[in-house]
This record gives sequence, C-alpha cells and structure tokens, in this order.
Amino acid sequence: MIKIIGIDPGLAATGVGVVRGKRLKADGFSFGTIYTSQKLPLPERLSHIYSRLLLVLKDEKPDLMVVEDIFSVEKYPKSGITLGKATGVILLAGYQMNVPVTEVPVREAKQVLTGNGNASKAQLEKAVRHVLNLKTPIKPFHASDAMALALIGLYRYQNTV
Repeated sequence: MIKIIGIDPGLAATGVGVVRGKRLKADGFSFGTIYTSQKLPLPERLSHIYSRLLLVLKDEKPDLMVVEDIFSVEKYPKSGITLGKATGVILLAGYQMNVPVTEVPVREAKQVLTGNGNASKAQLEKAVRHVLNLKTPIKPFHASDAMALALIGLYRYQNTV
C-alpha cells in the first residue's frame, strides 16, 4: 500500500488530494483546498500555504508528493511568476518533511486520465470521479486537479519510492 499526495499549486487556492492504494487501485482518498485571501500581503499568503501544507504532510505522511509543474501563459506572465512562488513553498514543504517530490505537467495528467492532453477541467474532474467511483462532483477544480496528480503518482511512481 502506498500513499500519494497530489498538489495543484495556486496562490488563491491550492488543491490537495491524497490517495492510498496499490497498483492501479485506489483504496482510499481525501481532498481539499488551501485558500488564501487576496487582501493579505504575498509573503503572508505564501506562509499560509506552506504552514497548512506542512500540517497535512505531518498528518498524512505520504510516500510521494506529485506537484503540477509550473506553466506560464504568454498573455499573463505575472501569473506564471506568482505560480512559481507558490510552487516554491510547496516544494520546500515536501523537502522539509522528507517526502520525495516529482513534478508532472498538467497536460500529461489530462492525457493519462482522459485520453486528451487538452481536456477541460470539467472533463478531468469527471474522469477522476469515475476512477474513484464517486457520484458527487469534486469541487473546486483545484481539488480534482490535485486528485488527478495523486492518481498519476499511484499509477506511475509506486516502484520508485
């Protein structure tokens, strides 16, 4: 049995998904979101993400953390920089807790779970729900994206940890 935590980085909302299982079968899972207020200064928001994630990592004790790789949209370069800052504190939290970390591009996660690297967030959420045999939607999409990353970890990386 292996436990994987998936992280969908974001400054306003960081998705967190945990899956326990063996081979291609998830035997248990949980998910949630770490929110920060845009009214707070950037360092305080980053500190909140870091400290909340540390608590989750201490509680869950995952074997591996799978983080969505940073991407930047040419039209919004500042968003990519901010995403990089949030990802930095997430990677630091994993390192501080001695959890092996791997980064996976979002297109790769979409390709594996939906068969389409350009799938929408709604299509990815539906695919995750199907794998987990859930009837109710996983909201927000940050949480379902994190669950997708955790499932990728379950499928691909259990022989490396």
